[in-house]
Amino acid sequence: MKTRASISPIGFVAALGMIALGAALPVAAQSDGLAMLGGLTKGEWTIKHRDGSADQKICIRTGQELIQLRHTESGCSRFVVEDAANRVTVQYTCPGNGYGRTNIRKETGALVQIESQGIAGGMPFQLAAEARRTGSC
Repeated sequence: MKTRASISPIGFVAALGMIALGAALPVAAQSDGLAMLGGLTKGEWTIKHRDGSADQKICIRTGQELIQLRHTESGCSRFVVEDAANRVTVQYTCPGNGYGRTNIRKETGALVQIESQGIAGGMPFQLAAEARRTGSC
C-alpha cells in the first residue's frame, strides 16, 4: 500500500518562503558592490604587517586593491562572502597561482584591519595587518 505525505497549506507556504530565501541569498552574496571599500580615502596607504615583515606601500584608487595583497595579478575570480557597512569578506581564485580569503574591517575612512589567508605560488600564507592612509600617490 502506498501512502502519500501531506503538508498543510501553512507548511507549504513556509516551505516556499524558505526556498525563495535560499535562492536569493547566493545572488546577494555574489554582488560585487563592496561599497565600504569604495568609501575609503584614496591615496597612498601603508600596510603594517603584524608578523614583523617590512611595511608595504600601495596606491588605493578603489579600495579593492586591499583584497589581493599576495596575488597582485589580474584575472582572478572573486566571490563576495560579506559586504557590510564596516566589513567585507572576499574569496578569490587566481588560476595557476592559488587562492585566498580576505576580511577587511573598516575603523575609519583612512584605517582598516586586514586578515587574509590562502595559497600563493604553491605555498600557504597568512596575513594580519593594519593599513592606514599615509599620503597621495
